[in-house]
Amino acid sequence: MDELVDRFRSHLEAEKRASPHTVRAYLQNLQELLAFIALKRERAPEVADLDIPMLRSYLASLFQQNEAVTIARKLSAVRGFMRFLKREKVIDENVAMLVRPPKGKKSLPTFLTPEQATALVEAPTAKRRDALRALAIRDAAILEVLYGCGLRVSECVNLDLGDLESNELRVRRGKGGKDRIVPLGRKAREALDAWLERRLELAPSDSAVFLNYRGGRVSVRSVRRFVDRHAIAGGVPDTHPHALRHSYATHLLGSGADLRSIQELLGHSSIKTTARYAHVDLQYLQGQYEKHPHAKGKK
Repeated sequence: MDELVDRFRSHLEAEKRASPHTVRAYLQNLQELLAFIALKRERAPEVADLDIPMLRSYLASLFQQNEAVTIARKLSAVRGFMRFLKREKVIDENVAMLVRPPKGKKSLPTFLTPEQATALVEAPTAKRRDALRALAIRDAAILEVLYGCGLRVSECVNLDLGDLESNELRVRRGKGGKDRIVPLGRKAREALDAWLERRLELAPSDSAVFLNYRGGRVSVRSVRRFVDRHAIAGGVPDTHPHALRHSYATHLLGSGADLRSIQELLGHSSIKTTARYAHVDLQYLQGQYEKHPHAKGKK
């Protein structure tokens, strides 16, 4: 089984061109299943153990401490592994496709109001510019790119200098391994220019646009941490980096952009994913209307 897992890793990296994060997540989920089988069988897991009763038993064991979306993601990793085994003629059928994931709650994307998004993005540079450290300028540029360009956090931290143009940036190998071009607005361009003027202070070790204090590429985890810090400083409710991407899409829709254009900008494979923002926008508008004095007390 260890040899098959190693071959699956090579398949993900070389053939699927999956990101390191995806490879790590898939293998971690797969190892959880194999550990469960080893505990159940009291021996090393074998390919024959990957049957429907075992997979259902494994999923049932996850219900206590995992949300439905997490369980579905773990099952997806198992399906991918068994799809690979079928292709390699190790198994005859991918029985994982016959096991249904639990239905999760259909939650709408969370987003910030335009005022909250502005407060968060401007929080790192709220002080006088001449007193700011390079990392504060960097934080401001990252927040502007997340909100002004709608990038995923992983896409933002993976940007290289060669991906930047005067009025656009190239997202290489976004979700699903797709490239796309995203317009670069004035504020995002200005924030990037301010950061690039200070970037060399951190002694870059490669061509990454955004660096940590040691000169290496900044991590997704670091971005999450400083978003929390700047949200507190800006008086913004508890949020997360992906909410800036959601806010970007929601505010575009509210400004009259059509769903197809937003789909292209966000890099969504399906228009159904983008369509969720129509519901978010309607929900927001309804909430705003209900604050109107004439919206209350109608008979």
